[in-house]
Amino acid sequence: MESDDECELDSTWEDEYEHKTPRKKVLHRRSCRNMNAAKEMQDFRHSCRGRFYNLDFYNGRIKSSHDDVYIDEFHQQWWGEYEKLEIVLTYIHWLFPLQEKGRNLRAHELTKKEIKCFHKDKQAKSKLVKSYKLMLDFYGICLVDESTGDVERAPNWKDRFRNLNRYSHNNLRITRILKCLGTLGLKHYQAPLVKFFLHETLVVGHLQSLKQSVLDYFMFAVLDKSERRELVRFAFKHFKPQEQFVWGPKKILSDEVHSKS
Repeated sequence: MESDDECELDSTWEDEYEHKTPRKKVLHRRSCRNMNAAKEMQDFRHSCRGRFYNLDFYNGRIKSSHDDVYIDEFHQQWWGEYEKLEIVLTYIHWLFPLQEKGRNLRAHELTKKEIKCFHKDKQAKSKLVKSYKLMLDFYGICLVDESTGDVERAPNWKDRFRNLNRYSHNNLRITRILKCLGTLGLKHYQAPLVKFFLHETLVVGHLQSLKQSVLDYFMFAVLDKSERRELVRFAFKHFKPQEQFVWGPKKILSDEVHSKS
């Protein structure tokens, strides 16, 4: 059964009041309406209309859910708020949308048509780069060249690296960021970031907690095959012991290393 109260997820009756101030739709606790069903059917209707939630968010037309912020507000208010960025789990799905479902059920997957539109939208891509810079700062990294994607340690890297080593869920976030950059037309940022993490894990050993994720996930999120091969070669060269390397053909990699030597 359903109460007579209007539901904020139901737009069925909105046309009747198009010349009046809309009434706030409130659903009281006594209602038996299934809110999950209402949300599912709202999403279905919007998908048929072709609404681009992620593009609308990046163009400042809608707020994120559950965090209830516009994209510019996020960039201004959340930069450097490291404790907040660590604890809150819902914003990452809005900042870096994918074609797959995430844990925030109030975020939206990218559609193929939306991806094409995002590629052509310079303003949205520029704001996506700002989101990328914000997250790099959270991880103790800074983007030094937007054209090449080169990154380096930030001045506060020691403190931020301790946080990375402590909280493994950031590995999932970084994988999502890499996937999103590749999907939305910024794939030249992928390989430089992965090589940075390979150096920090395999060469200098500062980020040991990320090592498995870097090898299993980060490297293979890179879409450019030639760049991906170079990353695997770099990983093989610095992985110890080499006979236990399983992320590429050891015979080919070994022959390449010996020939270069």
